[in-house]
Amino acid sequence: MLLGSIEAGGTKFVCAVGDEDYRVKDRIQYPTTTPAETIQKAIDYFKQFSDLQAISVASFGPIEIRPEAERYGYITDTPKVGWANTNFLGMLKAAFDLPIYWTTDVNGSAYGEYILAREKDPNMSALTYYTIGTGVGAGTVLNGGFVGTLGHPEVGHVRLKRHPDDLDFKGICPYHGDCLEGLVSGPTFEARTGRKGETIPLTDHVWDIMAYYVAQAALQTTLHIRPQKIVFGGGVVSEAFLKKVRHEFAALLNDYQDVGKLDDYITMPLAAHNGSATIGDFALAYREVNQLVNQK
Repeated sequence: MLLGSIEAGGTKFVCAVGDEDYRVKDRIQYPTTTPAETIQKAIDYFKQFSDLQAISVASFGPIEIRPEAERYGYITDTPKVGWANTNFLGMLKAAFDLPIYWTTDVNGSAYGEYILAREKDPNMSALTYYTIGTGVGAGTVLNGGFVGTLGHPEVGHVRLKRHPDDLDFKGICPYHGDCLEGLVSGPTFEARTGRKGETIPLTDHVWDIMAYYVAQAALQTTLHIRPQKIVFGGGVVSEAFLKKVRHEFAALLNDYQDVGKLDDYITMPLAAHNGSATIGDFALAYREVNQLVNQK
C-alpha cells in the first residue's frame, strides 16, 4: 500500500511516499514559496504514483482543523507572507479523489513519535511533542487522538515566569512579546546576542536562560496533561541542551509528581533526521484508509 505525506513548513515542504510499515519509498524537498507554486509542486509529485491510497498533511499554521467550519482545511491568519487564507486542503481535494488527513505540523510529529514510542512500550497512551526552531509549537496525542477541539493548541504562546537575568529582553513574538515562542525560538539568539544560535557554545549563559523557559513549558504540560513522555525536536534542541532542561525541570517540579527517570521522560525524537512528521503522516493516512474500508 502506498501512502503520501506532506510536511508543510514555512521554510520548506517535504513530500514523501511510503508503505503501511511507515518506510519511506521516495521523498522530495523544496522551498516554500507562494501557495500556488508550492502546493502545485506537491500535487505534481504525488501524481506520479497511480497506486497512492491516501495522503496526510502536517502543516504550519494556524490552520482550521474543525471539519464543520467554513474554512476547514485552510491556513488561516498566519504571519507567513502570502499564505493567509490559503485553501490548502481544497487544492489537494480538487486534484485527488483520495482520503486526505489534515492536521498541524506538530501534531504530525507527535503522532510519529507516538507510533515509535508504542513500538518500545505498548502501554504508551499519552505523548507531547514540542518543536523549537524558527517558531515553537506542540502537539499532544492522547489515547490515539489529538488534544484540541475548538482548534489546535497554540502552546508556543503560553506565558512564562521571566528568568532574573533576562528581564531586559522584551521577546520577539509580534503578538505577545515574551511568550514561549518570543523567548526561546531560534531567532531569539540573534535578538539577544547579535549572533546566530548555532555559533553560541552551550557554555554560554543564554542556554541556561533558554533551558529555564523550556523547562517551564515541560512543567505546564506535565501538570496539565500528565503525558508519559515529552519529546523535544527542532533546530534549537540537542541532547546537551535537554540535559540543562532536565536540570531546570527537576528544580521546578521539586518532586511534586512522579514522572519516572527524567532521561526517559524528556527526550529527543526517536525518528532520525527530523522524520517524525513523515512517519506520523504515513500512520494517519493509513488510518484514513482503514476507516474508509470499515465504513463499507
